[in-house]
Amino acid sequence: MTGPGEGTPLLEISGLRVELPHRSAGMVPAVDGVDLHVGRGEVLGVAGESGSGKTMTALATLGLLPHGARTSGSIRLAGRDLLGLPARQLRDVRGKEVAMVAQDPRTALHPMLTVERQLTEHLRHHHGVGRRAARAEAEELLDQVRIPDPGKALARYPHEFSGGMRQRIAIASALAGRPELLIADEPTTALDVTVQAGILRLLDRLRRERGLAVLIITHDLGVLSSLADRLVVMYAGRVVETGTTAEVLTAARHPYTRGLLDALPEGGTATMRPIPGSPPALGAVPAGCPFHPRCAHARESCRQQVPPLLEIGPARESACPVDPYAPVPLQEVR
Repeated sequence: MTGPGEGTPLLEISGLRVELPHRSAGMVPAVDGVDLHVGRGEVLGVAGESGSGKTMTALATLGLLPHGARTSGSIRLAGRDLLGLPARQLRDVRGKEVAMVAQDPRTALHPMLTVERQLTEHLRHHHGVGRRAARAEAEELLDQVRIPDPGKALARYPHEFSGGMRQRIAIASALAGRPELLIADEPTTALDVTVQAGILRLLDRLRRERGLAVLIITHDLGVLSSLADRLVVMYAGRVVETGTTAEVLTAARHPYTRGLLDALPEGGTATMRPIPGSPPALGAVPAGCPFHPRCAHARESCRQQVPPLLEIGPARESACPVDPYAPVPLQEVR
């Protein structure tokens, strides 16, 4: 029996490039050559600051990019290239095979529709389930995500629930289509720490019980420490480091990843070491390594050449030619 992530990937993104129209710079890349994969039953964490390309990668997977966007590369779900699908076929993929949980459940849930209506529509549209059976399954979904008195909850509206309960309902709504892959975009950002922990435990339990693949997007590496099997770190539209969660969190090799970890509060205190400067704006990415203006280890070559993502160990990659945290000289690793 294979474990999570083993065997043929459920989702495989190769060379993904997403260009967006810019009023002064023409078409500019928001995602620039991203490769990543998610196995069945696996949780992949994608981390980085705002503007790193995380959400744009997810939206490309769902075919929900802004008007005027151009894409190239491939996004394969169970072997089928989603970028080549007609719009009508892609609509059938959304919700049924791939579902998304947004950062703010207030934008994901319709304020004028009952919880029952929002959950049962997925079941009836994607799976042809009858009204009574759909209601029974919706009630069961609410029970699975730990909504108290799910029968009564179905008749209520989203505003009648707390933020944490709304996020659980949003997860139930995403699961109503019986997807194989769940994309969770900053699912805990708007919640307090205690509620965050509950949502993360819920996602972990659901992936184990359902064999669900999860791609979770966050700016906080700490959120991923107990949930993700592997991590992908992105900066300025590119992947800069990959590896197992344990490897990345305990032995980060790219200066940007190390900066994200240093910015986390230490030992439950408010002590943090923020990364100097800000991520580059769309259309203003510097030449060479995009992180070099903020990097204390940058060399002249970093200002001139875009570093490729190189293998530094088994299933471990980094895009830093300096690699100041390498345990042995870089040439010996490669």
